[in-house]
Amino acid sequence: MALFVGCDLGTTGTKAGVVSDRGEILSEASEEVELLHPRPGEVEQDFADIEASAHRTMRRALAEVDSSEVAGVAFSGQMSGLGFVDADHAPATRYDSWLDQRCAPFIELMNRHARRVVELSGCPPTYSHGPKLLWWQSERPEELARTHCYVVPHTYVAGRLGGLSGDDAYLDLTCTGFSNLSDTVNGAWSDELVGLFDAEKRVLPRIVPPTEVIGHVTAAAAEQTGLPTGVPIAAGAGDQIAAALGAGVVTPGEAYDSAGTASVFAVCTDDWRPDTAHQTLSLFPAVVPGLYIALAFINGGGFALRWFRDELAGDLADGGDPLEQLNAMAAAAGPGAGGLLWFPSFQGGVLPPRPRERSAWIGLTSGHDRGHMFRAILEGIAFEYAEWVDLIRGTGQEVHDARALGGGAKSDLWNQIKADVSGVTWHPTSRQEAAMLGNALVAGAATGYVDDLTGTARAWQGAREAFEPDAQRRAAYVPYRDAYAELREGLAGAFAKLSAAVEQGGG
Repeated sequence: MALFVGCDLGTTGTKAGVVSDRGEILSEASEEVELLHPRPGEVEQDFADIEASAHRTMRRALAEVDSSEVAGVAFSGQMSGLGFVDADHAPATRYDSWLDQRCAPFIELMNRHARRVVELSGCPPTYSHGPKLLWWQSERPEELARTHCYVVPHTYVAGRLGGLSGDDAYLDLTCTGFSNLSDTVNGAWSDELVGLFDAEKRVLPRIVPPTEVIGHVTAAAAEQTGLPTGVPIAAGAGDQIAAALGAGVVTPGEAYDSAGTASVFAVCTDDWRPDTAHQTLSLFPAVVPGLYIALAFINGGGFALRWFRDELAGDLADGGDPLEQLNAMAAAAGPGAGGLLWFPSFQGGVLPPRPRERSAWIGLTSGHDRGHMFRAILEGIAFEYAEWVDLIRGTGQEVHDARALGGGAKSDLWNQIKADVSGVTWHPTSRQEAAMLGNALVAGAATGYVDDLTGTARAWQGAREAFEPDAQRRAAYVPYRDAYAELREGLAGAFAKLSAAVEQGGG
């Protein structure tokens, strides 16, 4: 029996597992990873912490199996932040998280040429590699001069595991769209976009397919992780793309909802059709050649639930799981949350790119309680999803159903709200470890053990009982959706003035 190690480097935690060649998860381990907040709006992580968490979780997972049977390893991770390595592939900076907002002025700069950026890269500029690189060039030129190449978390850890040099640093194809500097469909850097923004080309890593073997586990890495020396290392994939594969989303029209720190909705397509008209959907190559994943996400959408729990519901901790209690309160509030809306741009508006946006409750009165407020957050994210579903269908593509994964998929209430608001059937996956399964599939394909990614992905995954849209509740949500549709433009002026006040030192 061949075993594959998959490790997902998430925003707030790392999870590693061992999967058999039959798709059985034999062991897993996880731990939290610290987010650093040097100043308001700044979010960073230490690459050394990310790497150490990968080593520890892999070692714990491998302790439960015969590690001599490991045939391959693959990593996935956060896609749109970046950091830099030196000539030895050692950390030269911290990881500049996708939650970090310092690059906002450069999002606006790149958006002056948004149509061409989207045409070539597939993605509108947001809190992503391109604006972040331009920020480093402008604000940290001396630090940037000491770097060799940029990386993302999973390509950093994989490169270190294989003993790569800075010259060998890479970006896998599934993440290139977030560079806003790539000719993504051709798997290359765009000289046109690099020149247009005067981006520093020397720090752009080589681009490789996710199933390419980029190296083999070194003796030093073997000692740290418990992996056998010489095990092949696959390039890996961005976390959302690996999760799509692991969730079995491998047929055009199938969608998925990743209800984690970010709230992500995506659909599988076989048509490279970047969203130049609305600049809302980002388009990425899937792991399966010839397929693409069109997705949109709310920056920190799910993070808002964690914030609400920690900041506004700390007193519930003594009564059991606070989120379960909040879900019960929200269920009692009923559809429409008593006329309360939540605008969900908790970490800035990303798709479409509006970095000055923030969150807000609209319609708040003394008659509302925490149940109404929490339900409004759930519904606000669902309203945004429904707009994306309409946008996807407007391009002539169908959305058949949605596989739900991530921590938010455990909430039956939220799954039902999303189904009712969008009109799409919601299927929580029977196996929630989608990124881990996706990583195992990538490792299996890279090493020749998996020759049919599509069929194997389907065979490894299943779905729980479906949440079907309810016609009566769907009709009840229509006026709330109509009101929600007015918020983005209606709040734009206030958000712009608030942002200017903060920039001028007013808070």
